[in-house]
Amino acid sequence: MPTTIMMPALSAGMEEGTIARWLKAAGDAVAKGDVIVEIETDKATMEYEAEADGVLGAIVAADGATVPVNAPIAVLLAAGESASAPGGDAAPAAAAPAPAPAATAPAPRAEPEVAERRAEARPTRIAASPLARRIARDRGVALEGLTGSGARGRIVRVDVEQASRTAMAAPVAAVAPPDAQPVAQRPTPQRPDAPHHAVPNSGVRKVIARRLSEAKATIPHFYLNASCEIDALLDLRKRLNAAGPHKLSINDFVIKAAAIALRQVPEANAAWTDEAILMFDDVDISVAVATDGGLITPIVRQADRKGLATISAEVRALAERARDGKLQPGDYQGGGFTISNLGMYGVESFAAIINPPQSCILAVGAAERRPVIRDDACVPATVMQCTLSVDHRSVDGAVGARWLAAFKSLLEQPLQLML
Repeated sequence: MPTTIMMPALSAGMEEGTIARWLKAAGDAVAKGDVIVEIETDKATMEYEAEADGVLGAIVAADGATVPVNAPIAVLLAAGESASAPGGDAAPAAAAPAPAPAATAPAPRAEPEVAERRAEARPTRIAASPLARRIARDRGVALEGLTGSGARGRIVRVDVEQASRTAMAAPVAAVAPPDAQPVAQRPTPQRPDAPHHAVPNSGVRKVIARRLSEAKATIPHFYLNASCEIDALLDLRKRLNAAGPHKLSINDFVIKAAAIALRQVPEANAAWTDEAILMFDDVDISVAVATDGGLITPIVRQADRKGLATISAEVRALAERARDGKLQPGDYQGGGFTISNLGMYGVESFAAIINPPQSCILAVGAAERRPVIRDDACVPATVMQCTLSVDHRSVDGAVGARWLAAFKSLLEQPLQLML
């Protein structure tokens, strides 16, 4: 009996998914465990595996289609079955009235449709990296006709970005269908006649926009700032990097210090709900990672119990999977506290929007040489600005201040991180 493949719920609260691309075409044989389709959720692009052996009979949702959870996306046929006569309850219902030719007329039409889909699907399997495909989809770049610079002519990120820059000169409105024009005209520039191009919003971007708008509108933020002198940390980092194979970043120390500070001030490791304030038992740190599809926050679990080398390795692996769209739900669901570091861009300081339902997010700026007063003398020091955004519903000002003081002490006396 044919099996209908439904849009799976790949994350908690997922309501719909977008077909990023089919890896199998209609008519292809599949084995249980084969990756047949990539699905874009509100957090990442994830692979979906076949749950049984068979033949992909028909693809209901094409590449780029957004489908509700538990809605059909394809049909899997068993050996010997055909798409024109799938069996099950639907086929007898059509034939029940009478054996007249009209009852069987739909069957021959299904074969050309499947054949047509098969013919259309096979040529679209262009050799391109998942990242290149996602960027192409977000920027409206057709992979057909692009010359890949990767191994064996594979299309990679730089190829799509170059094509995107070249295509920017062409006005999007000239190729938009008539019924899409009102949507394209909603974000009208102050000068409607000004040259511009439209970048379609991906599913991830829409979710980010909605959640951050809700967070800023509904969470009573307050902000605490601290200037952390990190010369001792930089010296320790230099010695550790010289002595071992692991190359630690400043952010690794920040994550570890934040985790220990949460252990010392557990009231800051909380989430607000209307019924109760949830106090987290584990110290799980969400780390903001910028990707081409938007910001995502994979999690270092139980960071307070891990050494710097382990934290460093996990962050690197999570960031790589995030940028490749390969995060699993367990990589980003949950977390009790978020860190966003823009110091590598030279940003001195900034205030971040809280990631609900968490209560705090730490914004980390660049490390800069500045004059400071120490023992009544003006001396140079490396100073890093840190800003804690706090949800006043669940964390009081005194609690936030205690956490920030503990964090600052750990950064300025980094040997405490080794205990």
